[in-house]
Amino acid sequence: MHFLEALRLALQTIRVQKLKSFFTALGVCIGVMFLITVVSIVDGMGRYMENELVGKLIAINSFELRHRPNINIGDVPRETWMEYNRRPRILESDVDPVVESLPDGSLWAMYSQDRVQVESQFSKPRSADVTAIDGQYFEIKKMGVTDGRRFSPYEVTNGASVVVIGPDLVKRLFPGVNPIDRQVKMGGKMYTVIGVGESLGSAFGISFDNYIYAPFRSPIHRLLNRQPHVIDGVIVQVASADQLTDAQERVRAVMRSRHKLRPAQKDNFTLETSDTALEFWNKIKQYLILAGIALPAIGLVVGAIVIMNIMLVAVAERTHEIGIRKALGAKRSDILLQFLIEASTLATFGAAMGIALGAAAAYVIRTTTFMPTYVAPWSVAVGVLVGATVGIISGVYPASRASLLDPVAALRQET
Repeated sequence: MHFLEALRLALQTIRVQKLKSFFTALGVCIGVMFLITVVSIVDGMGRYMENELVGKLIAINSFELRHRPNINIGDVPRETWMEYNRRPRILESDVDPVVESLPDGSLWAMYSQDRVQVESQFSKPRSADVTAIDGQYFEIKKMGVTDGRRFSPYEVTNGASVVVIGPDLVKRLFPGVNPIDRQVKMGGKMYTVIGVGESLGSAFGISFDNYIYAPFRSPIHRLLNRQPHVIDGVIVQVASADQLTDAQERVRAVMRSRHKLRPAQKDNFTLETSDTALEFWNKIKQYLILAGIALPAIGLVVGAIVIMNIMLVAVAERTHEIGIRKALGAKRSDILLQFLIEASTLATFGAAMGIALGAAAAYVIRTTTFMPTYVAPWSVAVGVLVGATVGIISGVYPASRASLLDPVAALRQET
């Protein structure tokens, strides 16, 4: 019997026994559906963390020098926090030695940031994320303005009281009013709005557009760091990924020297890249993927047992048919192939239903919650492969029993 002929007979049997075929494939369907759904959530979260959350906070081919990590995903032990608090802060005086050590073509920026109350004559005080910057901050972040302009070199050097605000603050501080050349008040001082920055999007329902940027030497930096000459960090961006490790080692050498660390002592500062920020998430992701595969496997085992039992019943019901086919010259391999393909077709049909339902579930989750999902092509391929494999494994024993039936005994049993 040819493969296509066996497949045609399997499809014909499924079509004739629709209800039984549906419930036979249901176990595989549920297992594959959960596999697709869980993997799509994990993969979607991974892409979201890498591209939307960390990708927006840490620019490509860049790292940040800070006294402690800026991004902490997961629980940080109390002992770790205490060690962070004992570390010396990064100082303005550290910036020049760090910049001098960088490879040619590198960009840099220093910054301080905090939450500050801001108000205008058109609104009540509101809390905003305020960052005082110097260097090529906007170039590193690839951030432009949708209205007005960015800071001029003169304004940065002389610490002019000017700001660039985010789209959320335009709505809240200047409802229905053009904010350009109008003033906002922070810490009792007035600042002129010269630009509206581009939207940075959101993550987990939290907007990144509630921001204000000001020149580092403007009066605002006294609100952001109470200690004189202290900064929150230095951003370094290199021309290519190949230079990233070298640049980090150069900065590490400079800071260890300035902090007078002995060779056996650990760094008391942080060089944070997107990889280090995602280190905790990547560990969790591995466990989630394993759980996403292991849990649906239970449903697949149940589905395999159901298919095996149904196929054994089918062999008993079709004993006379098997006897006739053998009497007409059908080989053992023909009977074996027929029942194996029938079991595999049922399981693959169940897997196809599971893939469709899993993709639909992922779409519903993505559209009704803030949780991102992404149906990875490899998970679809795995779903189909798992379905076919379950069908083959569960069909081996019933198919073997059918192929071993004696044609004379089979014909006599039905009469």
